[in-house]
Amino acid sequence: MKSVYVTGPDTIEWVDIDMPEVGPNDVLLKIKACGICGSDAMYAHVGGIPPRQGATPLGHEPAAEVVEVGAEAQGVAVGDHVVIDTMAFTDGLLGSGGAQGAMSEYVVVKDIVPGRQLRVIPSEIPWTVAALNEPMAVAHHAVNRSGAGEGDKAVVFGAGPIGLGAAISLKAKGVAHVVVVDIQPSRLEVALAVGADAVINSAEEDVAARLTELHGAATDGMRRPGKVGTDVFIDAAGVPSVVETVLAIAKHRAVLTIPAVHKKPVEVNFGAILGSEIDIRMAMGYPTEIFEVTDAIMAHADKYAKIISHTLPFAQALEALTLAKTPGAADKVVVTFD
Repeated sequence: MKSVYVTGPDTIEWVDIDMPEVGPNDVLLKIKACGICGSDAMYAHVGGIPPRQGATPLGHEPAAEVVEVGAEAQGVAVGDHVVIDTMAFTDGLLGSGGAQGAMSEYVVVKDIVPGRQLRVIPSEIPWTVAALNEPMAVAHHAVNRSGAGEGDKAVVFGAGPIGLGAAISLKAKGVAHVVVVDIQPSRLEVALAVGADAVINSAEEDVAARLTELHGAATDGMRRPGKVGTDVFIDAAGVPSVVETVLAIAKHRAVLTIPAVHKKPVEVNFGAILGSEIDIRMAMGYPTEIFEVTDAIMAHADKYAKIISHTLPFAQALEALTLAKTPGAADKVVVTFD
């Protein structure tokens, strides 16, 4: 069968591999859709993921149909539509350094544990939307880490897939007012479409002044003015200016949560922010959220569908990967399978 592999630095190719063998405790999945993540380009640039340097199967945002169930396997049946915990495979992280990747026609779940690797979803959920389950779990974890809740006021920096997913999760938790900040008007339009209460184009507007209008004025712990009334900030952009902006305007005991990958060091003047007592929290992966977010996707499939900017067939997977890594060319690319 066909599979997409990183075969060397900045080299992604089609590879012919054997069909997976299905043991008595295993489940065979036919991949129906697979999203492309920014980390796929990173894996390609460095030539793979140790210990699979130079031969890394890609694809860790899948949705699939169960096509074969081992004699002793439990929890799913042939024909089920499923979303997948790619971190729970016994042969390594699916598409992130493990033995298999979901940018393939078939994947086998070895030694399945009911409720651990797979969750069955309704058949009416579009495959492309179901393939958002993994990245939306990342966004949902960031929201959980932030502690945001009913009545809070929140700001999300970055209207890419993670930022948009965070905006949806914030509203689902009852956050009273959610603002999304970005520099691309088209992304900000999508942010409003998925439920953001307001947007700010930081290339054209003063973020601090606009947030003061939206969330009110506030002080730090020493009652010094010049802060905004925002309770929670989420950095889904990964640029130093976001952290600098938040630390300059955060009120007393506000929370900054960072799920974004910062590729360069960020300088922080801890003396200057001491009086704010701001909480800075990192958010990585989805320790418990992989199937928590599935409920939201099932309930609001129409909103999540707006996050997808491009879909391409599996035959054009290499083109899809190139599109996804080209700055400004696409927001969320999903590959579909027959």
